[in-house]
Amino acid sequence: MTRVRAAVSALAIVALAYGGYRVYRHLSEPVLPAIVLRTADAHRLLSGGPGARIGRFFHDRPPSAAVRAGYPRLIALSFDDGPYPVETPLLLDVLSDLHVPATFFLIGHDAQEFPQLADRIERAGNEVANHTQTHPADFQALTPPEVTAELREGAATLDGMTRDPAIRTMMRPPHGRFTERTVRAAQAAGYDVVLWNDDPGDWREIGPETIVNHMVANATAPEIVLLHSGRLATVEALPEIVSRFRAAGFSFVTVGKLLARVPVRDLLHPAKLHV
Repeated sequence: MTRVRAAVSALAIVALAYGGYRVYRHLSEPVLPAIVLRTADAHRLLSGGPGARIGRFFHDRPPSAAVRAGYPRLIALSFDDGPYPVETPLLLDVLSDLHVPATFFLIGHDAQEFPQLADRIERAGNEVANHTQTHPADFQALTPPEVTAELREGAATLDGMTRDPAIRTMMRPPHGRFTERTVRAAQAAGYDVVLWNDDPGDWREIGPETIVNHMVANATAPEIVLLHSGRLATVEALPEIVSRFRAAGFSFVTVGKLLARVPVRDLLHPAKLHV
């Protein structure tokens, strides 16, 4: 009987230790949600504090692997910056040839320089969203009124070139730099803050093969991918990316269509897939 009690105690200790390890791993995960909806609790999603991390553990735990395996294979390509006079038309040509819609987060100031390109992006069946008016390098340091002004002015500029309502409902912070305060300011202005599930790093000087390899190795479903409009290597990589993902059963959609078809929890805890 003593041996049985000892065995049960040992199993209980192992179970507690494993449970504690799982909690520790979950609380230690990097804080970067793929999206923060305008109605979401930004503090719980973004804060690195222990209270918020514990809240994420108890209220936003990932579903089982079996559940995630059934998630729809949807991928949204999103392109930051621009439009640019050379790279953007080439990008649009390739997307059109591949029959792939995408979401373009445009800078208001740049769109003023090339309004015909902003119009062409929408006419080609793509989605246009807000990447601020001036693309400030220190967006994370802006005050809430400054964030509001950047978004308001960016939307007003794009409003003369596109009828897409996403210019007033979806934004991405310049350089991917944000704080809980700037996210809250964007939410208060009526915006979903669209981040990403995967960043292949095409903002660096890398070749098409590196971009393809990164996306294939880090594929999830569903997925929002961060890319950039002004990179020729990205344009060159697209045919292989589209071919590989379609062969794996993926469909390409805009961010807006993705949000309409899957619950946000799927984006926060996507399924890792082999492509």
